[in-house]
Amino acid sequence: MSSTTERPQGDSPHASSQQLTKASVAIGFAVLCASYMLNAMDRQIFYPLLPEIRTELGFSLEQGGLLATGFTLGLALAGLPTGYLADRLSRKAIVVVSVLVYSLGTLAIPLAVGFVDMSVYRLVSGIGEGVQATALYAVIGAFFFHRRALAAGVVGVAFGLGVFLGPLIGTGFAESWGTWRAPFFLFAAAGLVMSLLIVVTVSRKMTESVTGGTTEADATSYDHVPASPYNRNTLGIGIACAVSGLVFYGYLGLYPTFLREALGFAPDQAAFAVSMGGLGAMMALPAGWLGDRFNQARLLMFAMVATAVTAYLMYQVATAAPAQYLLSFLMGTFASGFLFTNCSTAMQRAVRPRQVGRGAGLFILTYYVAAAFSGLLFARLVGALGWDGAGLWQLTLLPVLGVAGLLLVDPARMVLPRAPK
Repeated sequence: MSSTTERPQGDSPHASSQQLTKASVAIGFAVLCASYMLNAMDRQIFYPLLPEIRTELGFSLEQGGLLATGFTLGLALAGLPTGYLADRLSRKAIVVVSVLVYSLGTLAIPLAVGFVDMSVYRLVSGIGEGVQATALYAVIGAFFFHRRALAAGVVGVAFGLGVFLGPLIGTGFAESWGTWRAPFFLFAAAGLVMSLLIVVTVSRKMTESVTGGTTEADATSYDHVPASPYNRNTLGIGIACAVSGLVFYGYLGLYPTFLREALGFAPDQAAFAVSMGGLGAMMALPAGWLGDRFNQARLLMFAMVATAVTAYLMYQVATAAPAQYLLSFLMGTFASGFLFTNCSTAMQRAVRPRQVGRGAGLFILTYYVAAAFSGLLFARLVGALGWDGAGLWQLTLLPVLGVAGLLLVDPARMVLPRAPK
């Protein structure tokens, strides 16, 4: 139901799901996942083409780094207001409009003539992607209430597939047409088609589902969760989200540049290395499965440590292409598959069920505010300390702060993964 007021408590995810056939749920969820895969592909085409964009438009490394990751500021700005609206308005409509917005932003990028206007177009694209991500994770948190981490893992697989395919398709299309601008037109057109698919195939009974139960027992079973979405658990998880954003996008934004300028990789080798990170991100499915069964705070601590070890080997030790392919896969596995998937769902479990949209918004805000400046920070560290020094401080040592934040989390005051009996 779409309205300007809080969704009625009489609606539950169980009631909504009973009115849908398995086929309609499968088709709707598959299209939503495909739209998020396109979201990931849309983001990824910029990174491997950055050296060509810098050369043609005369951007510095710092400007390139800010353009590479600064668009995520749009995602961050979209988080809280979209989370608020996702608890009150039609999530399906929000998703459709968001896909149109980021596609129009992508369409404008190749038309840019300088740093300022390209920054604006990247920001618009980021806002659309952030609105979509917030609304999509709110849909998942509501409809797949007690298996939300597993469902988020499936979405993470779609995201990882997009990260894998985006650089390969983007660089291939750019080479075929002889210009870095061509892939942006391609993905903008794909976004317009995707918005129509969502309108036709995704049921509002799925997107407008409401969490929580209909009985008094269900309503009181979440009293152990703080009434305010701004609590100690969201603070601790928020710190972990911010660290995750700084680490993953610090790696993602300038990794192709590091490979080409510091290690002498060819463009196709750098693109394939980035794509291996996307393949690793597809490990979100087992990561989500684990998140539904084990203490998520401890799982996130493990992923922080594994990310730090991977980053150390990536920037301090490995120089050969096969080693970088493997390490990029592991970075995608831990920094995206494990951290992104479980940070997003842990934040939703740190708030009461009817605040699921705001939980999704808090995740998007904390993760992407940090991610927005990760490329600029990494570029400045490279200028001051070199590639190995930047990798050490931002990607290897920073996860220690994420572990410290997770020590604040009290699992006893979070929503249980399984429905209470």
